[in-house]
Amino acid sequence: MAHDGRQAATTEHDIELSNPDKVLYPGEGLTKGDVAEYYRAVADAMLPHLAGRPLVLHRFPDGVNTKGFVQQDIGDHAPDWVRTADLPRRGREGTVRHVVCEDADTLVYLANQAALELHAWPSRVDRPEHPDRLVVDLDPPEGTDVATLRTIARQVRDLYREVGLEPFVQATGSRGFHVVAPLDHGADYEFVRELAADLADQLAAAHPDALTTAHRKQKRGDRVYLDVDRNAYGQTFVVPYSLRARPGAPAAAPLDWAELGRATPAGHTIHTMAKRLSRKQDPWSSMGAGASPRDVRAALDALR
Repeated sequence: MAHDGRQAATTEHDIELSNPDKVLYPGEGLTKGDVAEYYRAVADAMLPHLAGRPLVLHRFPDGVNTKGFVQQDIGDHAPDWVRTADLPRRGREGTVRHVVCEDADTLVYLANQAALELHAWPSRVDRPEHPDRLVVDLDPPEGTDVATLRTIARQVRDLYREVGLEPFVQATGSRGFHVVAPLDHGADYEFVRELAADLADQLAAAHPDALTTAHRKQKRGDRVYLDVDRNAYGQTFVVPYSLRARPGAPAAAPLDWAELGRATPAGHTIHTMAKRLSRKQDPWSSMGAGASPRDVRAALDALR
C-alpha cells in the first residue's frame, strides 16, 4: 500500500504521523502510514459501528511480532478534539477514560498510536449498563475445519431466529466468527448475558460432540467454545473492519449470510477490504434497533 508520508488525509485536522514508515506488519512490509491509510479508507463503513461505544485499544508500537499491550484508559493524552467518556470501574472506585471514535480523524489518530485493533463495548456511553448488541463468539480449537465453523454459525443463526432475534455474522479476522443480534438497549447486562448463556447452553446440549460452554480449555477437548462472556459490563468484541495483529494483516469483516458458505475467519485483509466496500454495501448497514426488553424476555421464555 502507498501512503502520502507524514500528513494523513483527514477531514478537519492535519495529523502528522510520527515515524510513518515504521513497519508494523513485518511479514507484509506494512507501515504505520499504510495502517492510517487503511482506516481512512474504511471510515465511512466503520464509523457507524463505533458511534457512542467505549473503545479498548490493542496497541503494537513495535509491530505485530511483539507482544503489544491493551489500553483502556486514554488518560489526558489525546487531543481535545478526540471524544472520550469517563465510565465507572466495576468492583473498585474511580473511572476509566475511554476513547469514543466518531470521525475519521480519530481513526487516523489511533493508527498513529499503533492501535491496530479496536475493540468496543456492546453498549454505548449514554446507557453503559444496557447493551444494544448480543454477541456469541465461536472460539474453535486449533485445527477446526472451517466447514464445521460455518455449520455452527448457521446453528446459532437459526436459534436466534427461533426466539425472535435478528442474527448478523462477522468473520473476526482471527480464528472464528461472531454471531450478533441487535437489541434496543432497554435490557441490562445481567438480563442479556442470561439470554446469551441460555442460547449457548441449548446449542451445546443439542450438539455435545461439537460444542461446549466450558470455560476451562482443558474441558473443551476438540469442541468449539460458545463464548458469551462479551455480554458483560466492560467486556468487548472486535469491531467491524478493525485490523487484527496477525500475519497477513486480516480484518474483521461483516458478512451476508449468503457469503458464509465460502467465507473464512481471516479471509479479508488490509489489501482487500477497501475494494470489497467499493463493490458491496456494508452487510451490517441494515442493523436496526433490534429486540426490546419484552423481546428478550420472550426469547428467554422460548428457551425454557
